[in-house]
Amino acid sequence: MKNNPSSLILASASPRRLALLEQVGIVPDGVVPADIDETPHKNELPRVLAERLAREKALAVYGQGRHNGAFILAADTVVACGRRELGKAADRAEAERFLRLLSGRRHRVIGGIALCRPDGAVVSRAVETIVQFKLLADAELSAYLDSGEWDGKAGAYAVQGYAGAFVKFIRGSYSNVVGLSLYDTMQMLKGSGYLHGHSD
Repeated sequence: MKNNPSSLILASASPRRLALLEQVGIVPDGVVPADIDETPHKNELPRVLAERLAREKALAVYGQGRHNGAFILAADTVVACGRRELGKAADRAEAERFLRLLSGRRHRVIGGIALCRPDGAVVSRAVETIVQFKLLADAELSAYLDSGEWDGKAGAYAVQGYAGAFVKFIRGSYSNVVGLSLYDTMQMLKGSGYLHGHSD
């Protein structure tokens, strides 16, 4: 039970982010997906992109003016392989291209997190996790594509699903790869005053 009069709005439609928050006892008072243009700027680095999109999502929901007095939490995930940014695959063919690119290689999962306080001030950070995939056989790649699990996922995979079997190792936050670094989110909520007096 939180001893806090302020409410928390999750500016994300992701069921994974909602489940992660609930895992650590944080149940948002509302879920309000932010509708923003997620097109990267020219030559924008993945780390900068993830943090910018998270900030823009939080501010978009704040700007609606319907959540006065609330903390607004937003996040974005960017998968980067070399200098390439892999967003959500548009179709099966693009998902296959992404997964063939990740096969046998290390890539970075960058999670942008932004928290807009009731006064409109925003704090944000980018969290980076290194993930290495094993070399994918054609048969397992086809089976994964058939599962449809890639749909709507950055980099065309969900580490908490079937693709967990592709991961040789992870360095950094596992929950960041799922969609939200819980350690960093809790630090931000505490630092902003939302979790003041919260009994862990």
